[in-house]
Amino acid sequence: MNRTVVIRTALAVIVIGLGVWYYVHTRAAKPVVPPVAAQPAPAPEEPAIAHPIPGAGDASKAPLPDLANSDAALSSAVAALAGDAAVKSYLAADNIIRRLVVTVDNLPRQKVAVDKRPVNAPPGSFTADGDELHSTLNARNFARYQPMVDVVRKLDMQQLATVYVRFYPLFQSVYQNLGYPNGYFNDRLVQVIDVLLATPQISGPIDLVRPNVMYIYADPTLEARPAGQKLLIRMGPENAAVIKAKLVELRAAVTAAAPKR
Repeated sequence: MNRTVVIRTALAVIVIGLGVWYYVHTRAAKPVVPPVAAQPAPAPEEPAIAHPIPGAGDASKAPLPDLANSDAALSSAVAALAGDAAVKSYLAADNIIRRLVVTVDNLPRQKVAVDKRPVNAPPGSFTADGDELHSTLNARNFARYQPMVDVVRKLDMQQLATVYVRFYPLFQSVYQNLGYPNGYFNDRLVQVIDVLLATPQISGPIDLVRPNVMYIYADPTLEARPAGQKLLIRMGPENAAVIKAKLVELRAAVTAAAPKR
């Protein structure tokens, strides 16, 4: 073997050796990091309660009847505020709490179940002036609601709120069973009050049409409003103003901060 071949062989051995040394030391300097195990997704948080019932811990310690037997107790409590005659005339005779919860929940929607309403319909029939193609709301309809509105006008809403707090566990139970297992009924009540307070005051004649059996508002933007707002409009501006004022009082009562201990 000549000298040139020896030199080339020696250089090849050196290069290969350096490569092996680099590979071994590089692998040693970079330890293998095990893959991070996937973390389970956090459990969804229950929605926060925006308007906790004020003074719930101070409610009467008398045992609360179960829902099936609550009508007599609730009717008696309301009669103490509004009078026996008013309760007999306007308050439904059965399933009062269930009717209240269902109706409150539906008021911001397009329709309210008539057979679930908690109060009796006002006497008399709805009347309109004109024909089926063009009618206006007859102001005589407003008088149908006045006796009921006069009862509401005289109610002490703070005392009514006290009755509500007393029976609140039943309201909450019905609301959750209605399809809101994590819902809080008092939050829904406050939301609905705010929807009703946003009802516009309509001045002048209110146009109606009658495409089927029932009259509807001719103005599509008016007809598209929530059922509760359309009811207040149908009651007339003076009656609606009384109801709104009482709703403001009730809202203040059911959102008041709990007393400090």
